[in-house]
Amino acid sequence: MPQESAYDVVKNYHRAWTSGDVARAMTHVADDIICRAPGIDLNGKAAYQDFIAGFAPALTGVADIADFADRDRVALFYYPQTAATATAPAAECFTVRDSKISASVLIFDRLSYGPPQQD
Repeated sequence: MPQESAYDVVKNYHRAWTSGDVARAMTHVADDIICRAPGIDLNGKAAYQDFIAGFAPALTGVADIADFADRDRVALFYYPQTAATATAPAAECFTVRDSKISASVLIFDRLSYGPPQQD
């Protein structure tokens, strides 16, 4: 059976977590994943899963902007929609090794996903 492309691995992961199936998403993630996100560096699958699982329930939808793929790197640009925002973009650059996501650089505006400010 041919090995899944890096693009397919990332898209399957993304579809899973954005539909709320974090457990299925984690089947596409390496045990030793490293993720750099605003305000935090995550090391290992358990820490990464906790991070994703903490945000996934707030997701009300996702609007894709664009994606780009090279051999082992895939970049996604999208709008993660929540009760707080539908227009704050996010970007992720994934590295795939042995058909698993081994690294992620995640970029988003943390303040946009917080509770609305009171006047």
